[in-house]
Formats: sequence, structure tokens, C-alpha cells
Amino acid sequence: MEYTIRRFEAETDMESYIRDYVDVEYFGQLCKECPNYGNVWACPPYDFDPMDVWKAYSRIKIAGYQLTFSEDRTEEEMLEALAEVKQKVTDEMYAEELKYPGSQSLSAGTCRICKGCSKPDGKPCRFPDKMRFSIESIGGNVGKTISRLCGIEIEWIEEGKLPEHFVLVGGLMIK
Repeated sequence: MEYTIRRFEAETDMESYIRDYVDVEYFGQLCKECPNYGNVWACPPYDFDPMDVWKAYSRIKIAGYQLTFSEDRTEEEMLEALAEVKQKVTDEMYAEELKYPGSQSLSAGTCRICKGCSKPDGKPCRFPDKMRFSIESIGGNVGKTISRLCGIEIEWIEEGKLPEHFVLVGGLMIK
């Protein structure tokens, strides 16, 4: 299966980002509908206020990746490609953290480091040095972010219809 990747990048000050793209209460409610809610350390509910995370940084860099697939794709092939690209995004964001002391990357989607998260067992995260929150898990509007800052429109999966392209969005919060 063939696909192409286009990368997009944007940067803005955190005060503007919080004002224009963050709604912790709204996205926290949406997260409750996800099976990861309460079951993954990188997902709500949290024992901290996500606004404190946002406010601890002065800038945010957004990295968007648009994957466009050939027409003969299957859902399984697309999901496999997404997992591969997500790992590349994760590695890139870890590398970016090294360039900016005190920064924290934001995962392109939920944490997939473990095969089974320890949160439901009441145990601490096994890899706290690698676990990262996604933009949406701490209240950021990914669709609006990538649309307004990078000019990419997200296509959602609809029953019986795969999108023409998928978008992965990561970020880096800089002190």
C-alpha cells in the first residue's frame, strides 16, 4: 500500500493558544465517551488541573502530518501506517524536547507505550519518562488547531467510509 506524508508546522505564543484553542471542560466531557477515559495514564481524569500544564509554558509548536493513501487501501493497512508514522512523530517530539530545555512534547493521539496501561490496576505509570499527553487529552482543540494554524482539515472516519487522508498532530510546549 502506498501513501504520501505532508508535514506542517506552526508556532504561537501560549497565551493566544489557550485563548483560541483550549477548552478543558468541553474536551474533558468528550473524553468521558472514550474507552481510554480512566484507563490510560495519559488520559483524563487527572489529579491535576490541565490548565496548569498549559500555563507553565510560553510557546507551543504544532507539528501536523497528513497521510494520504492510495485508493486500494484497507482499514488495516491504514491503521498500520498510522502506527508507524505516529512512532516517527513521537521520536521527533522527543528529539525536539532535547533542543528546548524544560519543554514537554504532546503526543499525536493517546499513549501506546504499553500493551496494557497500569492505571486501571491503581499502579503508577511504568514509563513516566516517555508518557506524554495528547493535545486533546488536556483540553486542546486539535481540529481547530490544525485547521487554523496549519491549513489542514481533518476528515473523520464515518461508518462504512474511510477518509481520503488521516492527520496526526503532535506538539511541543516550550518554557
